[in-house]
Amino acid sequence: QLQLVESGGGLVQPGGSLRLSCAASGFTLDDLGIGWFRQAPGKEREGVSCIRSSDGRTTYADSVKGRFTISSDKAKNTVSLEMNSLKPEDTAVYYCAGASYGRCPAWSSEYDYWGRGTQVTVSS
Repeated sequence: QLQLVESGGGLVQPGGSLRLSCAASGFTLDDLGIGWFRQAPGKEREGVSCIRSSDGRTTYADSVKGRFTISSDKAKNTVSLEMNSLKPEDTAVYYCAGASYGRCPAWSSEYDYWGRGTQVTVSS
């Protein structure tokens, strides 16, 4: 069964850090580009970051550049999102998604597999 499972969310104070993980099962990261998306209450889902399996190229939304880092561990078949200097506006449910052929599509509709999400709350 093809599955993506997120973990690592929680409550953190502004300026703090969290590390999210996306574990893949039923396929290997060599087959997929993995993206992180987030959705805050009342807002549309937005792309946060993506890592391309073919060459390891990474992309970031402007709102998280310099604060978030995406990485992959092929031995563990996981992709992580290290989030530093967190702000209240980073509060959202974070999802990882997989795109076939190792791509990082611009649109969420082009991703083939989705996890169920993990809640990140940044609040004092």
